[in-house]
Amino acid sequence: MTTPSTRHVTELLLAWKQGEESALENLTPVVYEELRRLAHRYMGGERAAHTLQTTALVNEAYLRLIDGKQVNWQNRAHFFAVSARLMRRILVDWARSRQSLKRGDQPQRVTLDEALLVSRTHGEDLVALDEALQKLVEVDARKSQVVEMRFFGGLSVEETAEVLKVSPDTVLRDWRLAKLWLLRELGGEKPDEP
Repeated sequence: MTTPSTRHVTELLLAWKQGEESALENLTPVVYEELRRLAHRYMGGERAAHTLQTTALVNEAYLRLIDGKQVNWQNRAHFFAVSARLMRRILVDWARSRQSLKRGDQPQRVTLDEALLVSRTHGEDLVALDEALQKLVEVDARKSQVVEMRFFGGLSVEETAEVLKVSPDTVLRDWRLAKLWLLRELGGEKPDEP
């Protein structure tokens, strides 16, 4: 299936927001495949016996999204940024519920580089990253959003810039600084690069 044009998705989102029910019917197959790609990316590193499957993650996110009719959708990138946030919340909630079943089990601290490579392999890593991102929100909300959109949502630099209404250079700078901040927060390590 070819990737739908940004303009087409944006037009459908805006029509849906304005109450055109047929827009949702037309939007569903267009965005469902993209949501599956995002979910597959999240779930790709999980162990084979993981109890939350890609389809379940997509369906849960989709149900929450269609309840979000009150969201003032700006464009395709905004829609997928919100989708990324929802999937992150679903996965973190799942990981926390699994941890609560294991008495005395504490989240493991990981470096951001490890999290970027394998965070989806352990729920504990995802919880630690989520907690670090929550702290980053208090320091700099935009940098936290950049990490969420780029890492969790798989958005490009340009798409992230479009959602945040900043330049791509600003996104790249925020991404680099956020990674440095998270490296320090997650592992207490000093990065090799300046």
